[in-house]
Amino acid sequence: MCLFAIYLHPVNEVLERLDDMKETNQKDFAGFIVDHNKGIRRVFLILLFISLLFTPFVNINYDLTKYLPVSAPSKAAINKMEETFGYPGTARLMLKDVTIYEANAIKQQLEKVEGVDRILWLDTTENVYESNSFMKYDDVSDYYKDNKAVMDITFVKGDSSKLTHKAIDKMEKIIGDRGYLVGSAPQNKFTEEEVSSQMNLILAIGVIFVFLVLLVTTSSWFEPVLFLSVIGTAIFINRGTNIFLNSISFITNNVSAVLQLAVSMDYSIFLLNAYKVEQKKEADKTIALKNALRTSIKTISASSLTTFVGFIVFVIMKFSMGFDLGIVLAKGIVCSIFAIVFFMPSLILSWMPIIEKTRHREFLPEFDKTSKFVNKISKGFFIFALVILIPSYMAQGMTNFMYGNDAVGAGEGTALYEHSEEINKVFGRSNLNVILVPATSNVTEKALAEKLKSLDYVKSVTSLADTLPDGIPEKIIPSDTVSLLHKDGYARILVFTKTKGESKLAYSSANEIKQIVNEYYPNENYITGNTYATMDMEKILKEDYNKVNNLSLLGVFLVVAFSFKSVLLALLAMIPIEMAIFVNMSFSYIYGTKLAFIGYIVVSSIQLGATVDYAILSISNYRELRKRLNKKESAIKMTKFSMHSIITSGTILVICGYVVSFISKLPAIGQLGHLIGRGALVSMAFVIFLLPALLMIFDGLLVKENKMSAAIKQKIGRK
Repeated sequence: MCLFAIYLHPVNEVLERLDDMKETNQKDFAGFIVDHNKGIRRVFLILLFISLLFTPFVNINYDLTKYLPVSAPSKAAINKMEETFGYPGTARLMLKDVTIYEANAIKQQLEKVEGVDRILWLDTTENVYESNSFMKYDDVSDYYKDNKAVMDITFVKGDSSKLTHKAIDKMEKIIGDRGYLVGSAPQNKFTEEEVSSQMNLILAIGVIFVFLVLLVTTSSWFEPVLFLSVIGTAIFINRGTNIFLNSISFITNNVSAVLQLAVSMDYSIFLLNAYKVEQKKEADKTIALKNALRTSIKTISASSLTTFVGFIVFVIMKFSMGFDLGIVLAKGIVCSIFAIVFFMPSLILSWMPIIEKTRHREFLPEFDKTSKFVNKISKGFFIFALVILIPSYMAQGMTNFMYGNDAVGAGEGTALYEHSEEINKVFGRSNLNVILVPATSNVTEKALAEKLKSLDYVKSVTSLADTLPDGIPEKIIPSDTVSLLHKDGYARILVFTKTKGESKLAYSSANEIKQIVNEYYPNENYITGNTYATMDMEKILKEDYNKVNNLSLLGVFLVVAFSFKSVLLALLAMIPIEMAIFVNMSFSYIYGTKLAFIGYIVVSSIQLGATVDYAILSISNYRELRKRLNKKESAIKMTKFSMHSIITSGTILVICGYVVSFISKLPAIGQLGHLIGRGALVSMAFVIFLLPALLMIFDGLLVKENKMSAAIKQKIGRK
């Protein structure tokens, strides 16, 4: 362990010399900010105004397949189909209390809606050329029974296209209360509408609850207004500057603001507390603020760096949603730091008289009894942590995960979900697979279609070669009709299977279809659809998880190690948080909850980056106290001095997480909020109860490491 001090010593010396060199510049820097506070305030207000103008024009993406790398087979197929035919959005329609003839009349109305490509019902024949003359009724029960009719719809454009969404609105007016529209396109439309309506509600409710927490944990009725004004400005600047990204995902858009609110609040509280301390030493408020800013800049920067690292690692993800998520979250931290360092001093000078007039007594206790109680049970908690370490680690990896678009659609309790379940109960499921092959031989294409139709899980196959009666040439069919299935040397085949988009049966069916297509078209073929995209997402996201998790661990560890100038202390800071992550994730396995894997990746890094500060604060207090107290007294005092900040910061993150969870009707976003809230709660518990035991157990090594470091420093100093 002594070697760690030797290895870090050269770095420590460099850092100390840099600190000395920067001290004069830092004084000038803090002085400049305070002396020019009014001008800086105007700049921030202008930035805020511009950002508010830009925010509505930020492009939000709702299609997860757009984040697949071009090397993914399903993505290559999507690109080829969009280039040749366009990649269709899909929907299912169930009509209630209708005869076959009434259903057919409604179908013909719906086919005329702009944006609708084709509607498949009873048989695909009339969708290829014109009338009912080729209609087959050999399996009517798949499409009509109990006075209900089900139809599969494909659109001209994709699920997220505005044309598709307008078509859905027009179709719903025609259908009225006689049926339901479900499927990927209506789900995409639902997601877009829900995200737009929920985001501002989530932020508003989050602000209200954070305001209440700050009222209890601060010493003035007006301090929460100051903190929320500063962080709120940073949030809106961050949202507005997203316009410089090509687009951001709806998940990023929905959670970034409330996460920024939760993880940045501490930094503003720290600056104000530093100012209060300096006021007791210096009567001149301007000088006191300059001194507070000088002492705060380094601490705020160091504290925020762990969170920044935890966020920025998302940019390395192969699934490129990680790029905009990492950039937006990390940019949010930078915006918050800039707002606190540059904008907040101006507000402090202006609003401090109001803060002073609205002072109230401290509502939180001194935590004397609590800290002694924590010390008593800390060793017992350490044993408990050892017992659950391996089981929780194993359980968090055994959770039932979902990877594709099904994981982010409408959740239970929504009309879309209930309608989808009702249709599936009556007619079973319908899952579109789109095949693109060279249009070189109608004989081969027809043979492929016949082979696919013979599969038990296939509901219908639409192929031009298959629907053409024997002896009728393709040339007699109108070219605009032919171009729907044959175009630019390629044939498009639509295969509907009776499976979910994501399941073992769906995967095995997709693999078998791929194998059959390869037999008929070994040289060139493209296949995609919900299942194929999900299979690619699963493979890529699993690889991304290992990269993101390992890099975030390494990045945060290095930041903490350089901050403490100790590898041992960095390890001790990481252990409670990593344990908390294992426990948090294991609950999903214990309760049998299906979890969106993208949320699992995101929360692991967010929980590490956002809550490791609790451990850093506690360890910093312990080191200072250990200089004059024994290890037991230091552990007790550490808990007492750290509890206020941990409770304030942790409670804000818990509340913000659960606000997202309770409000969002989208499973992926709701789960993300729940995991963040529960993760903050578990992290608080492990830092408060486990860390004191760890510090006392390893106290001897810490003392030796400090002595060795001091001796090396003294020896080198003599040279």
